[in-house]
Amino acid sequence: MAKNKSQDGRGPSQRQLRVGELIRRTLSEVLSRGDIHDPDLNRMSITVGEVRTSSDLKIATAYVLPLGGQGDGDFLKLLARNKYELRRAVGKKLGLKHTPDLRFQIDGTFDQMDATRRMLEQDVVRRDIEE
Repeated sequence: MAKNKSQDGRGPSQRQLRVGELIRRTLSEVLSRGDIHDPDLNRMSITVGEVRTSSDLKIATAYVLPLGGQGDGDFLKLLARNKYELRRAVGKKLGLKHTPDLRFQIDGTFDQMDATRRMLEQDVVRRDIEE
């Protein structure tokens, strides 16, 4: 059994990165056009920030966030409820031999950026940076 490259310190392979980006673009396109047959999901504007794939490309984790960052739990439930239709749309578009199983998580990147920005604005940190 092959080791997961992201766990041995080398990071994801070029293929993982390429497939993840293709899935991200496809999910963004499908969600923005409202191609899913769920009116509740079509009413929401969801940003797909990143998609990470497992080393064997069987699992794709999409990091998503609703526009404005509101309704955290609701939109994840809607995505999970429609994951088979989303997976089918991704499979049609990409033409991979096996379409990865889709999983959804809240994208915490924006929160991390805000926390870093607040930390850098502190007087103690600013003083250390200027020295």
